[in-house]
Amino acid sequence: MGYKVKLDIFEGPFDLLVYLIEHAKMSIYDIKVSEITTQYLQYIADMQAQDVSVAQEFMVLAAELIELKSRMLLPKQAADEAGEEEDDPRADLVARILEYKRYKEMAAFLEEEADAAAHSRTKPQEDLTPYIGDPEELLKTDMNAFVKAFYAFLFRKQRLDEMRRVYERVERQRMSVENRIVQIRDMFRGKKKLMFSEMIKEDSSPYNQVITFMSLLELLKQKSVTAEQKKRFGDITVKLVESAQQEG
Repeated sequence: MGYKVKLDIFEGPFDLLVYLIEHAKMSIYDIKVSEITTQYLQYIADMQAQDVSVAQEFMVLAAELIELKSRMLLPKQAADEAGEEEDDPRADLVARILEYKRYKEMAAFLEEEADAAAHSRTKPQEDLTPYIGDPEELLKTDMNAFVKAFYAFLFRKQRLDEMRRVYERVERQRMSVENRIVQIRDMFRGKKKLMFSEMIKEDSSPYNQVITFMSLLELLKQKSVTAEQKKRFGDITVKLVESAQQEG
């Protein structure tokens, strides 16, 4: 009993048949049956000469090719009265070859996909529910509530921006007052009193006048100086306290 073997590159009778057709550069739809049958039988004979047990399916196809060759050698019958021509004896073989080629191509494709999948690694899907929350949560509010929430957000942002600007301004003023106090203490070196007009005569910009006045108030709070204004809108006399003068 014959068995199926892979002979060179041929895995079956149709594999050999397709090779012979393509090698001879024939069209599958116009097979030269006589030539192909001769080559096929010669290949079978070569295998048998090498003591290779030929599978039964190779022999079955050989018999089919011989029968087809015989039918192709018979003279064609004339068209019948209806004008219909006789079917091409090769039609069934062509259909089987095309079907075989489709399966062959599909098998090669699946083999490539399996090989690619064997070299890939997959990661199990994780539960991301704790991170995405309820997807319907934002859809439970109406338009009016959404608008109110948006305006509330803008109001809070505006208040925060205002508070940030006030803090930055106060911080700048605090730093300026501290620096100005140091400058005023330096102005008292060798002196016991100063007129307020002397403190601001070097730079009469409104900002510096305000900073100087705030610095004077801070010195009064610290009891480092005393201030006296003898008349309304008059100049202010600033005197350095003796204890503060000794510290300086």
